[in-house]
Amino acid sequence: MEVTVTPAPRSSLKVRVEVPPERLDSAISEAVRHLSQRTKIPGFRPGKAPRGVIEAVVGKDAVLEEAMDHLVQRAYREAMVEKEILPLTQADVNVEQGIEGRPVIFTATVQVRPEVKLGDYRGFNFKPEIDTIDADKVQKVLDELRDQNASLSPVEDRGAKNGDYAVIGYKGTRDGTPFDGGSAERMPLILGEERLIPGFEANLLGLRPAETAGFDITFPDDYPEASLAGKPVRFDVELKELREKVLPPEDDDFARSIGQFEDLANLRSEIKARLERNALDRARHEFADKIIEYATANATLELPDVLVDQEVEIMHDELRSSLARQGVDEAAYLKATEKSEADLHADFRPRAEKRVKVLLVLSKIAEDEGLEIADRDVEAEVRTARQRYGNDRKTMAYFESERGRSFIRSSLRRSRLVEKLVDEWLAAHPDHPALPHLEEGEPVSLEAADSDAAIEPAQPATAGRRSKSNRTPVAARGR
Repeated sequence: MEVTVTPAPRSSLKVRVEVPPERLDSAISEAVRHLSQRTKIPGFRPGKAPRGVIEAVVGKDAVLEEAMDHLVQRAYREAMVEKEILPLTQADVNVEQGIEGRPVIFTATVQVRPEVKLGDYRGFNFKPEIDTIDADKVQKVLDELRDQNASLSPVEDRGAKNGDYAVIGYKGTRDGTPFDGGSAERMPLILGEERLIPGFEANLLGLRPAETAGFDITFPDDYPEASLAGKPVRFDVELKELREKVLPPEDDDFARSIGQFEDLANLRSEIKARLERNALDRARHEFADKIIEYATANATLELPDVLVDQEVEIMHDELRSSLARQGVDEAAYLKATEKSEADLHADFRPRAEKRVKVLLVLSKIAEDEGLEIADRDVEAEVRTARQRYGNDRKTMAYFESERGRSFIRSSLRRSRLVEKLVDEWLAAHPDHPALPHLEEGEPVSLEAADSDAAIEPAQPATAGRRSKSNRTPVAARGR
């Protein structure tokens, strides 16, 4: 058997295989036996009918097709082993010659993991950037804590102003006629946040509880309800309740009320310490991200379409999961965004290409660095996954499979590679402040599992080809 391999575009190979004619003869004999066993022929026991009889019943073409199918599959697998080719997907096979008495000739276009030519990934001129934690940042957190612990007090001695918490009742009419969704008995809102249509809340400023206001207003041209978009209406509003936010005093009692702090100074000190720890952790994360970007930008590779296509599908699945968590139907989302599924995939593609390139480049660097993950580390991640996904049989079946373990190993390998590069830079720059190591022991996520698995070689194959809701008051503007 002669096998010739030539490069093809988009990280694929064209494999030409020529099989001696005697192997087709043997495959035909085998096909006759198989067809004889599956075909009921009067006068013959299963598997005993001669070739001539079989061909008379099922046709010569059926016999040859059966033989060619088995022969090409076997020859393809042998060619992959001989040339040490690891396909990413099923091959696109084209039989060029399949005539009895002549050599069988076929070609297989095979997408393979691309060759990654690494550039520099160590000689970067950037360094970690650590945010400075000053008194203003500490004060901002303290102000937020006071705001979170504020109370609401009734307002009686003044009119409404922005920032007040109000409860209103309103009735909307168009040409004197009430319209659907245009009224509410009690609607809470924070004045000034513009939850309602533009200009609505401004008409409430200065009102005191139990006072009313009537005003005309025009709905925006882009209002979701087409029957109201751009239309003038009238609203009659009653301010039913008015409260203002009262912040607790910035003193020692407040500090003690929110935790085990001795006094306000102790609270400030703890806020500053936590902000500084967060700044170091963020600096390490961002530094690691920049190293990845640097290494990826300097690498050269040709992305296989199949990996990018699979990553696009993964990103679509991620969107579906996100929408489901928010209780949003995908069809409604597509309608609201005025996009088709094809539009989504086109939007996803640039990011999918970047994600695949990062995965491939980091895998290549880890390989060159000789970074390996011990089996005990993989099993530890499987145990952690059991704690997180224990009731999800499908997920755990994946993680406990060889394919799932391969994903865990490659994920650990890449994360430890990036940590290694960061640590080596820090070791070479001892004057730089130490950065805490990224948290380890986080359970493995399924988010990138399929994309990782897709980068693993596929098993050899041949002919297969991928060939009514609650109504929101109409005055409230959707955001």
